[in-house]
Amino acid sequence: MTPLDFTGRHQAVLAVHPVAVPLAERPTPGSIAVLPEPEPRFVQAVEEAGGTVAPLGPDTRGLVWLESGPAGKFAPILAANPQVQWVQLPWAGVDAFAEQLRTASRPDLVWTSAKGAYAQPVAEHALVLTLALLRELPMRLRARSWGSKSGHTLYGAEVVVVGAGGIALELLRLLEPFGCTTTIVRRSAEPVVGATRTVTSDRLGEVLPAADVVVVAAALTGGTRELFGAAEFAAMKPTAVLVNIARGGLVDTDALLTALEAGEIAGAGLDVTAPEPLPDGHPLWTAPNVIITPHSADTPEMIAPLLAERIRQNVRAFLETGEFAGRVDPEAGY
Repeated sequence: MTPLDFTGRHQAVLAVHPVAVPLAERPTPGSIAVLPEPEPRFVQAVEEAGGTVAPLGPDTRGLVWLESGPAGKFAPILAANPQVQWVQLPWAGVDAFAEQLRTASRPDLVWTSAKGAYAQPVAEHALVLTLALLRELPMRLRARSWGSKSGHTLYGAEVVVVGAGGIALELLRLLEPFGCTTTIVRRSAEPVVGATRTVTSDRLGEVLPAADVVVVAAALTGGTRELFGAAEFAAMKPTAVLVNIARGGLVDTDALLTALEAGEIAGAGLDVTAPEPLPDGHPLWTAPNVIITPHSADTPEMIAPLLAERIRQNVRAFLETGEFAGRVDPEAGY
């Protein structure tokens, strides 16, 4: 099947509003290195935005990093090149680069990520998992006899979304036809447009008991690791389902297993796990009413044109406007 290039109709490429860097703090324009391998589509994106791609050297001022795995190769390159003043990272989440964000940041270094750029495909996946769980498809897919009618509807459901980034915003849009009551849980008390209500993170325990669906869409930081544990699952209704399309470390895996086996919650849809990849034979694979997908909410085919567009945006910011999309706060970790 030929991959679809849906960049032109992908609203969420711009879901994160560009942030203007003060003139005195803007990176000095210069050549841009695309590493660890200069993949042609991303080199083209740099050049289409007016940038010059060149091997890493004394004149390098921008660095587009394309490897999404462990940051082992990235750290020594960044440390050895203090002349680099802008770094574009490949994923929305930057937890893999947490050490570099903490130790290698300096006032003249601007970090950007892909946050917001992949919101539509990931939100779509969250909706798929939600509908499948409510209709008990894991059980029906394994069934070898007719059985009884069962399942729940998403129409009019209470949906709690933890996080307020591009994925959360796009998911709110997708939920509109279902007439859901939606609650966003975030660090800030500032209301999120499109949500029925917005509450701060310290009130998570207050909103869980009424939720029919809980979607985890937050960044993984030191403060959010294992945000969902035994207490949170105990607070949820036995008919509620959990969907995690953010990072596996946001959920205590052992506590989730216990909650599923005890019937404290009705099911879980996981595109991310801890550990990841989830080993063969892990008890989550056979836990009741669980769907596990291999971190495939945003496949390479889906995200390549979206990352290319984010690179174009930020090359223009680097060279001209100073308005960077997906800027990362090194202290906050996202």
